[in-house]
Amino acid sequence: MALILIIDDDIQVRVMLRKLFEREGYAVMDAPDGVEGIRRYQENPADLVIADLIMPNKEGIETIRELMAEFPEVKVIAISGGGLNEPEPYLHIAEKLGVKHTFIKPIETRELLEAVRELLG
Repeated sequence: MALILIIDDDIQVRVMLRKLFEREGYAVMDAPDGVEGIRRYQENPADLVIADLIMPNKEGIETIRELMAEFPEVKVIAISGGGLNEPEPYLHIAEKLGVKHTFIKPIETRELLEAVRELLG
């Protein structure tokens, strides 16, 4: 069973994604920010990370950059609602870091599941 780590400061997003992925047969762990997300990944490397880009303590771009530096094989999907700005610039930066799939909140769950299946093989 593949393990997905969800890193998002919005509890409602974490709960919604957890339910979605558990229904699809995935194991799920989550974290409210990048600091906790990196710690959890180091303790138990997930098969896939879904990271929000706008978070307190350690934002998503920095989190993704650190994860990819320490774990080059990590697979990441970036999500963003944009915060006070439009989400596209943040998602574009994530793509430049090597993130293959990015999504604007609210997320179309069918498209997200397709991306997860693609990345997990």
